Amino acid sequence: MALARARRGRYQANYWPGFVDMLSTLLLVVTFLMSLFMVTNYVVTTTASGKDTMLSRLNRQLSELTELLALERSKKESTEDELAALQATLGEKDKENQRLTGLLGDAGGKAQGAEDRVRALGTELDNQKKITNDALAKVEMLNQQLAALRLQLTSLQEALDASEAKDKESQAKIADLGQRLNVALAKKVQELARYRSDFFGKLKEALGDRADFQIVGDRFVFPSDVLFDSGSAELKPGATAQLDKLAAALKEIEGNIPPDIAWVMRVDGHTDIHPIATAEFPSNWELSSARAISVVRYLMQQGIAPEHLVAAGFGEYQPIDTGTSEEAFAKNRRIELKLTER
Repeated sequence: MALARARRGRYQANYWPGFVDMLSTLLLVVTFLMSLFMVTNYVVTTTASGKDTMLSRLNRQLSELTELLALERSKKESTEDELAALQATLGEKDKENQRLTGLLGDAGGKAQGAEDRVRALGTELDNQKKITNDALAKVEMLNQQLAALRLQLTSLQEALDASEAKDKESQAKIADLGQRLNVALAKKVQELARYRSDFFGKLKEALGDRADFQIVGDRFVFPSDVLFDSGSAELKPGATAQLDKLAAALKEIEGNIPPDIAWVMRVDGHTDIHPIATAEFPSNWELSSARAISVVRYLMQQGIAPEHLVAAGFGEYQPIDTGTSEEAFAKNRRIELKLTER
């Protein structure tokens, strides 16, 4: 029993160190828990602050997304409107396509003709190109010829200049010769006029003072009725006496006119306006010409040189009296003698 007390007393003496150890352990646990609390509080505080920053950022992004969503909705509505317009246009295009398809079917036959026409035009174009190339070759050849001609032209111009210088000298000589010739011709005309005056004077003297034989200007005029019957070109038997006097006066003048004066005696036949239409004389032209020729032939028979005689017929187109009386008609039926230069 004493042993038990001793043993129990010994055991009672060992409670304190355990209690101290327990308190130390408990203190360490409390310290650890406080540290853990503080660390956890720091972590939580830091996390909460980061969450606020992130929340602000998310709120901004959410606002931006809201604006983008509103913009996209606006674009969607615009797109839907455009889509509706496009669908309407597509419907019209489908109708137009159907119409064009029908027209294309009708134009199918025409297209083949057009293709043939295009091929023909292509062939023609090739021919035209060939012709053009040939033409260009000819143009080149013509340019070369033109250059050669220009050289020749230059030479000819030089020769022409020299010729012009000579021509001016020749023109001066020709002008002088022309002036001399005009003077000589004027002299010849004056001489012929003098011989004409002498001839008319002698003829007037030979024929006597007959009123129907007249000198009109440079012509000796007498009625054709003296020599011819109406509508005839044969000389009357009694007309030869008058023509013999004419031939004698003309022969005398012919011998006096110098050989260097070219002259002729022109016998002109004229009729009145009454037409004639016979087998021998279809018109007054033939009648007036035939009467002039009859006078010329008789003068030739009397020895007048043929080179000094000319016959001309004027018909009724050169009247000296435009009246319609018998007296006027008688005046227009006439023979005219004109001594003129050849």
